[in-house]
Amino acid sequence: MSHFRERLPDFLRLMRVDKPIGTLLLLWPTLWALWFAAGGVPDTKNLLIFIPGVILMRAAGCVINDFADRKVDGHVERTQNRPLPSGTVTAREALLLFTLLCLAAFGLVLLTNPFTIKLAFVGVALAACYPFMKRYTHLPQLVLGAAFAWSIPMAFAAQTNQLPTELWALYAAVILWTVAYDTFYAMVDRDDDLKIGVKSTAILFGDMDIPITATLQILVLIALAMTGMNFDRGRWFFLSLLVAGLLFLYQQFLIRHRDRDKCFKAFLNNHYVGTVIFIGLAVDYL
Repeated sequence: MSHFRERLPDFLRLMRVDKPIGTLLLLWPTLWALWFAAGGVPDTKNLLIFIPGVILMRAAGCVINDFADRKVDGHVERTQNRPLPSGTVTAREALLLFTLLCLAAFGLVLLTNPFTIKLAFVGVALAACYPFMKRYTHLPQLVLGAAFAWSIPMAFAAQTNQLPTELWALYAAVILWTVAYDTFYAMVDRDDDLKIGVKSTAILFGDMDIPITATLQILVLIALAMTGMNFDRGRWFFLSLLVAGLLFLYQQFLIRHRDRDKCFKAFLNNHYVGTVIFIGLAVDYL
């Protein structure tokens, strides 16, 4: 038991418990979807399923990501001290932890309905394959977006047992948003990734990274506005989109010189985008 307590901090770091930004970026779209699906405050049962489910699946995603990157993280300045490249956690332990986290999340899904359970298998597949995509395509951020956004159809299935066509505009918005902010994240590692042969949208976009991410953010706002109209939302929701647009402008200001620290700051700022939109949506339904 004492040995486990000594090693617990390493497992927690592997799950990024000390860096909750990824959990928040996954949580906000999930809450948006639950509120849209319920037409207001969702069932307490679904909140008690999806919130811990998000925490577990984000942790699982971090673990499988580090397992996939265990041979390259040691060559990247930002990641060289992670548990796997530093040797404090073994690859076998990481796979076991990933399995346990997925099983715990699936146990929560079993409390929903058969339709949601079926959709959960797609979510796990997306989460598991994303980390390996950077070896084969310059668009791993697109796969990440599809994985992060999959909580949206699952939320609708759990709340309403159906998938209305209106949800797919929201699904597209979250994919586009994820590609934009994860490109900021990839811009931090671009020089290291070029050296070790890891692919990303930051490398694919090259000198066009700023105008392309700006275009993606405009498309996010358009897709969210379409979602608002599809679900007959009011002024508070659309006001939140205006504030989100101002935050996007601030992020573009931050990355204008492609400074690594400023790009990372722009990535982190997206938590406020998610927060503002959720507040606007919740108040609008009130």
